Amino acid sequence: MSRINDVGGMTGFAAIVQEPDEPPFHADWEAHVLALNAALIRRGIYNLDEFRDAQERLPVPEYLAASYYERWFAAIRVLLVEKGVVDEADLEPPRG
Repeated sequence: MSRINDVGGMTGFAAIVQEPDEPPFHADWEAHVLALNAALIRRGIYNLDEFRDAQERLPVPEYLAASYYERWFAAIRVLLVEKGVVDEADLEPPRG
């Protein structure tokens, strides 16, 4: 079964535009997500295959609407709940 990340042969996607001298991160939070993911993998919370699978299991509309690091952050959240590190409620913003 194909997943949304497997777009080989599909048409209808916008062209990929490369920015000249593009920075590695467009915002500080992206670098933090990269560092968080590396730390969680090093600690053995999950492995790289699980991380990739969690991204590929995101709901199609969420996957398509998210940026590269937004998908990473969503996958990290999914895995932290699945691995019992945090409860879903712990990830919700405070209501006020």
